[in-house]
Amino acid sequence: MTFQARPHKARVAAIAVAVLFVVVFVVVAVLLRSSSTGVTFYASDQVAMAGIGLVLAAGALWFARPRVRADHEGVEVRNMLGTHHYRWSDIVSVSFPDGSPWARLELPADEYVPILAVQAIDGEHAVAAMRELRRLRREANADDAASR
Repeated sequence: MTFQARPHKARVAAIAVAVLFVVVFVVVAVLLRSSSTGVTFYASDQVAMAGIGLVLAAGALWFARPRVRADHEGVEVRNMLGTHHYRWSDIVSVSFPDGSPWARLELPADEYVPILAVQAIDGEHAVAAMRELRRLRREANADDAASR
């Protein structure tokens, strides 16, 4: 079984902001032609204005990208800039430090990887995600111990 989690409130906010960018910039693009400023705007200016809205929307949707997937083999963490896979044997623990905005994978040598998909703002969803990640880690460690 594969477990997957994504942030809820951050995704909703990112989608809402993206839609707002597109709507505002398309409305501005449509109204741009009828401006009374004395400046002449062309169709290319309108297309560019709508294009800027789409680029800003894509940037806003980037915040909806984080995801964590876990199974008995390990954890795949997709944050803002990349996706990395970690075997359970490489993970010291899965933690959610007090005051931290998101969970993290604790690695050897005091290193850690933030899990942006499990955010404190999501409340009970984050608690359920942490329970599931910790359960999978316990099962994987028990399987490793049994195979030795």
